[in-house]
This record gives sequence, C-alpha cells and structure tokens, in this order.
Amino acid sequence: MIKPIVRDVIFLSRKSEPITKEETQVITDLQDTLVDHRDTCVGMAANMIGYTKRSIIVHTGLFDLVMNNPVITKKSEPYQTEEGCLSLDGVRKTTRYRQIEVAYEDISFKKRRESFAGFTAQIIQHEMDHLDGIII
Repeated sequence: MIKPIVRDVIFLSRKSEPITKEETQVITDLQDTLVDHRDTCVGMAANMIGYTKRSIIVHTGLFDLVMNNPVITKKSEPYQTEEGCLSLDGVRKTTRYRQIEVAYEDISFKKRRESFAGFTAQIIQHEMDHLDGIII
C-alpha cells in the first residue's frame, strides 16, 4: 500500500526497532511507496512511511534492494556532500563514505553481507541515518 511520507521531525528522530519476519507489510508498503515516488526518490526508510522498524529500500540503478536490520560493518574514504530528503525541506551537508560494507537480512530475511560504493553507498547511509533517528 502506498503510504504518506512522514514529515514530523519528532517522529523521524525516534530510533527504529528490529523488523521481524511477521512484519512483511512494512516491506510491501516500502516497495509500493518508493515506486510511487520513483521520479523524486532513490531510497526510503520505514520511518519515512510511519513505521519505526529497521527496514530500508534502495534503488541501485538496476533494481530495488530491501535491507532489513542493516548494520554498516566497514566504511572508508569519507567525503562531504549535500543531501535532500522527501521527509525534510531543503538540503543539508553531511559526511558520507565512498565504500561501505553492510550486514543485513534480505527480503526473505536471509543474512547477507555486501560491499557498496559510490551513490548506492551514499543512499544506504542516508536511509540508515533515518533508522537511527539522525536528522541531517
């Protein structure tokens, strides 16, 4: 189901809780809502659509990747950038890393560990900030 984008900074500042296999509706809603915003959005965190669950979706350029309970295990090559967000007005400066490694559970809750670089790595970091209640 396509969900409205949350713009309440107090809600967005809350830390998310782990998502479980029983909460697949959150994932479906993330998928549907990202598709609906495809022209202006490349990633989304569950709290952006009203769920305080640790789930994100990222458009990699080829496909949409669902990451449940993600944790960055390695990062390198910091750089400064500016980012916008559907949940917030304007753009903000932030530090990101060009290379990251992430441990996560896929859409079927199978454990994965992958490396990401460039813009995909940046999107993942942005969405993971949402999960930790970090407003940039």
